[in-house]
Amino acid sequence: MTSPCAACRMLHRRCNAKCMLAPYFPADEPGKFAAVHKVFGASNVIRMLQIVDEERRDDAVKGLVYEAYARLRDPVYGCTGAIFYLQKCVEDLEKQLREAREQVLQSREQIDQLMNFLMNKEMI
Repeated sequence: MTSPCAACRMLHRRCNAKCMLAPYFPADEPGKFAAVHKVFGASNVIRMLQIVDEERRDDAVKGLVYEAYARLRDPVYGCTGAIFYLQKCVEDLEKQLREAREQVLQSREQIDQLMNFLMNKEMI
């Protein structure tokens, strides 16, 4: 007999071959289901998985796990806090890139001016 999946173990129920949660919450990863259960509740997780096409359930579970961990770290913003932070980082990097491009253009202009000056000096 195989050991019950993390979900069935936590919910104290029998795990059988038809267990919907077993493929996504293996026994050796109990933290995943614990986080999802704490944030969403087992019945909601099962309901959500039932409405998702079977070939997309793995992605859905990954999203639920990610959001659950984010909600446990930051109960107010969850993963949107991380998204806002990353958007701010992108904005800052875009600003730095614009400034670096401006510096490159200024340096090129200075080099061109210096080359023109030197070329004109040699002709005299």
